[in-house]
Amino acid sequence: MPIIHDEEFGKITIRRSARASQIRVSVAPDGKLRASLPLYAPLFLVTRLLKASRDELRAMIVQSQPTELYESGMLIGKSHTLITRPSPNNSHKVWRYGQQIIVSLPSNSTLNDPEIKRELREVIISALRIEAKSYLPKRLSFLAKKYDYHYDRVRFSHASGRWGSCSTTGTISLNIALMKLPFELIDYVIIHELTHTRHMNHSHEFWTLVGHADPDYKAHKRALKQQSPSI
Repeated sequence: MPIIHDEEFGKITIRRSARASQIRVSVAPDGKLRASLPLYAPLFLVTRLLKASRDELRAMIVQSQPTELYESGMLIGKSHTLITRPSPNNSHKVWRYGQQIIVSLPSNSTLNDPEIKRELREVIISALRIEAKSYLPKRLSFLAKKYDYHYDRVRFSHASGRWGSCSTTGTISLNIALMKLPFELIDYVIIHELTHTRHMNHSHEFWTLVGHADPDYKAHKRALKQQSPSI
């Protein structure tokens, strides 16, 4: 898909659709902007819309952001800790060092200032991706062998509003935001997707197999609805 770069909003993914009758800009689950437009509409129309609608787009991005508030000392994922340090030059900086996510913070700023939060989110995504790639394939393989499931491969995402999915070819996609969840909910999602390798539906047979591997799946299903895959 084509991508245009905006100085303020960064990468914006372009999607053309035969069903689109006008240009629309929306916020994707990963927090970035995406534009949909008719098949033969020129790209400069997207750029023009961006320039004319910056205030509205800023408000849209703010409204779409997760409501989680960041605090120094909080755990990120399973193994990273968020810490703050006073800024030596009154400018902020966000980076990851080992298992720490560090924010150099000016005295008049907070972790939840929009610009700092945006940069912090990018580093958190990087940290969660590292954790996901280290933990999820091993856990997926373990549960597949334990319950005699077979899958083709695993891929990772964070740009989806779903915790996971399974394709008809046996590719299981897992959202790196799973690393925010308790381990029992991670297992529930993995078992759910593994079961789709046998039943590409949510039939009685599907839930029977899920229940065989996860007897508490109904409680886990309810608990998962209280969580958001957004980062």
